[in-house]
Amino acid sequence: MKAMKLNWLLAVIASGLMGFTASAASVPSPWEQPAAAIAAQIAEILGPAQARLTMRNITSIPASEIPTIRLLIEQDLKTHGVVVSGAESANEIRITLSENQRERLWVAEVIEGNETRVAMVQLDLIAANPAREPERIVLHKDVYVSGTGFSRLPGDDEPVLATVDTGTGLVVLKENQIVLSNRPQAKWMASKVFNFNQRQQSSRDPRGIILAASDGNGFTSFTAGNKCIGFFTPSENSSARPGDGWSIDCKASDDPWPIVQSDTGNGSLKAFYNASRNYFTGVVSPSLGVDLPPFYTAALLPRPAENQVLLIGGIDGKVQLLENGALKQVSGARDWGSDFAVLHSGCGAGTQIIASGSGEAVSDSLRAYELPALEAVPVSAALAVDGTVTALWSAPDGKSVFAVVRGATDQYEVDRVTATCNE
Repeated sequence: MKAMKLNWLLAVIASGLMGFTASAASVPSPWEQPAAAIAAQIAEILGPAQARLTMRNITSIPASEIPTIRLLIEQDLKTHGVVVSGAESANEIRITLSENQRERLWVAEVIEGNETRVAMVQLDLIAANPAREPERIVLHKDVYVSGTGFSRLPGDDEPVLATVDTGTGLVVLKENQIVLSNRPQAKWMASKVFNFNQRQQSSRDPRGIILAASDGNGFTSFTAGNKCIGFFTPSENSSARPGDGWSIDCKASDDPWPIVQSDTGNGSLKAFYNASRNYFTGVVSPSLGVDLPPFYTAALLPRPAENQVLLIGGIDGKVQLLENGALKQVSGARDWGSDFAVLHSGCGAGTQIIASGSGEAVSDSLRAYELPALEAVPVSAALAVDGTVTALWSAPDGKSVFAVVRGATDQYEVDRVTATCNE
């Protein structure tokens, strides 16, 4: 009798355990669907094969969840004939889990020999997520120069294209002028204006570049169809006025513009500018071995092992990354304006991209992004500016970014943007 009761009790316990297990198994993991989707895309690219798999998580997903996600992906890959193997495999799959303020994006780079193809799965970001990481950096701005620092003429609304501090004074590049400014007190004040004849039809949004000479005694500037070189000779005359000692030579030129300077000191990349429009043609010197699309902006980004990649903002609104001789489209940058600049803040990944908002805006904003793979991930809150950002460039030391802002009354100012860590 006791044996019958014991057998009955064990049967009830076993039945309960089986019911509990079935119930637990019926609760789906939130990662099953995206894991299956990314695995299917990878298999479509790679076909039945072996491959190494590496994963990187730059989201608010807890680290304890990553082994589960990896296991799901490996299992789904196996059902498609893709077997995750050791380091001896010639194929490689690099998966990056990223997110921005609106969505998550899982990006898989599938590498076969010298060819890299990309698969992506987009997920809605869960609204209630207390584990989400705070913004990594905080942007700050201060007015670098404004108002009469641009011209002797109050109310002059000619577009400001760029500025540079040569060490002997501030040089402001405008569409038809070069304004030399000094700082006798707390702010820059115009001291001398050079007018040059614009030989090309002006575009709606003109662009320009100005670079200081390495010795601080000169500059070179480029505008549409024009090139100016300035030289400064210190005066021994104690009665010399601010702006004296400068000589500026401007002439028609279709020389390529130096758009980016290599951090490794191996020279600069130059691009040919479409003088009748407001963008670069895509032809660069030296050649990069790939045809670039017409673009507004380009910047070098550091990568591991002292490599650098080129980030390009195309006139079609697409942002692309040139790496290992191939152009790859970047997601998460659809809200960017036509200009961006690189900031070496030392926060987070160390380097960020500062981009303005897209389109015309009465009140524009700037935001910092990082690019761990092929998605731009915001790492700061938006920094409001009083007007529309019309130009962005990095300071020579890379530790700040300058932004030209056009106000509501078509007055211009230049803001200096810096960052502090929030980690």
